[in-house]
Amino acid sequence: MSDTHSESISFVRESFLPEVPPPAAEAGPVKWLRANLFSGAVNSVMTLLALALLIYILWGFLPWLLGGNWTASNIRECREIFQGSGAGCFAVLTERWNQLLFGFSYPPSEYWRPTLSLLLLAVVIAPVLFSHLPRWLLIVTALYPFTAYWLIWGGTIFTPVMALAGVIAGYFAYRRAVERGFAVGLLAGLVVALFVWWLGGLAAASEPDSLALERVPSRDMGGFMLNMILGVVCVSLSLPIGILLALGRQSSLPIVKWICVVFIEFIRGVPLITLLFVANVVLAYFLPPGTNFDLILRVIIMITMFASAYIAEVIRGGLAALPRGQYEAADSLGLDYAQAMRLIILPQALKISIPGIVNVAVGLFKDTTLVSIISMFDLVGMIRGPILASTDWNGVYWELFGFAALLFFVVCYGISQYSQWLERKLATDHR
Repeated sequence: MSDTHSESISFVRESFLPEVPPPAAEAGPVKWLRANLFSGAVNSVMTLLALALLIYILWGFLPWLLGGNWTASNIRECREIFQGSGAGCFAVLTERWNQLLFGFSYPPSEYWRPTLSLLLLAVVIAPVLFSHLPRWLLIVTALYPFTAYWLIWGGTIFTPVMALAGVIAGYFAYRRAVERGFAVGLLAGLVVALFVWWLGGLAAASEPDSLALERVPSRDMGGFMLNMILGVVCVSLSLPIGILLALGRQSSLPIVKWICVVFIEFIRGVPLITLLFVANVVLAYFLPPGTNFDLILRVIIMITMFASAYIAEVIRGGLAALPRGQYEAADSLGLDYAQAMRLIILPQALKISIPGIVNVAVGLFKDTTLVSIISMFDLVGMIRGPILASTDWNGVYWELFGFAALLFFVVCYGISQYSQWLERKLATDHR
C-alpha cells in the first residue's frame, strides 16, 4: 500500500534548469553544411564533385596568378624568367595601364581630369540611388553632366555654363507653355533651349579662354574611360526615353502610338553593330558637306536609341502587369493623365520592371566594347590594337583580357547588387 502511494506522488520543480547549448550538429557551421551541402546522398555527391572541380581549377590558376611577373619590360623577358613554368606575365599591366584606362592619345598630364570625373560620379549618383539622402543634393547631381563634360573634353568653362543656361531656360519655357498641352510645352522648351545654345555657341567663339582646360578631341579618348563614358551617358539617357516610348506605345493617339511602335520594332529588329556602322559611315552622307559631327556623339545617339527600345518593352511589360483597378483608382481621385502616371502608375510599373531594366543596363555596358569594330580604341580595342600589335607584348592574351573581364565584372556586379537591394527595399508583399 505504501509503495503504491509513493508512486502516485508528483514532483513540482520550483526553479528552471540552466540553459545548455544545442548539439554541435544542430547549430553553427555544421548545421549549415548539413542543411545546404550534405542534406542527402545526391547533394553530398554533387558537393564533393564541385569541390574537386574547384580544387582542380585553383591548382592551375593560383600558380599562374601568384607566380606572375610584374616588372619585365617585354614578353621575351617574361619567358626568360619563367623558363616554361607557365606563370602570368602581368608586367604588361604595369607597362600599359595608362593606355588600358585612358587610351593611346589622351594627354598623360591630364589623367587627373577623367579620374576626378569618375570620383565625382560616385558622389553625385548617391542621391539618385539612395532616397534617404537630402533631396537638395539632386541639384549637385544635375550639375554633374556639365562639369564632367568640361573636365573630360576641356575648353573654356563658358561652354558648359551656356549649356546649363539653355536647359534652365527650356525648363521654364516648358512650365509656362505646358498649360496649353504637353506637346506644346515640350516644343516650346526645346526651341528656347536650342536658341540659348546657339547664342552660347556664338559667344563662345569670341570668349577668351578664362578658366580653360586643354582641349582633348574625341578621337584621343579610349580605354576603359571610353566604355564608362558610353555606358553612363547611354544608360542615363535611355531610361527616360524608354519610359516615354512605352507610354507612347500605349497612347490613344494613333499617330503617337504608331511612331513609337515603328521606332521600337525597327530598332529591336536591327543588330547594334549595324547601328554603329550607320553612326560611323552612313550618317555622314546625310549631313551637309564639311559638317563635323563628333563620332562619340553619333555613337551615343545610336546606342541610346538601341537601349531605349529595349527598355520601352521592359516598362511596357510592367505597365501591362498592373491591374486595371489601379488606373480606375487614379480616375476616381480626379487625377489627370500626367498626375496618374507620375504618382500611381509609373512607380508601380518601374518597381516591377527593375530586373529587366538592370538586365538591359548591364548588357548595354558590356556592348560598349562593340565600338572597337568601328576603330574606336576602347578597352578591348586597345588590347586588340596597339598593345597586342606591338612586338613587346604580342602573345600576352590571358593577362590582358582577364584584366578587362575584371573591370567589367566589378561594374556589372555592383549594378546587380544594387538592383537586388532596391528590390528588397521596395518589396511590399512581406515575404
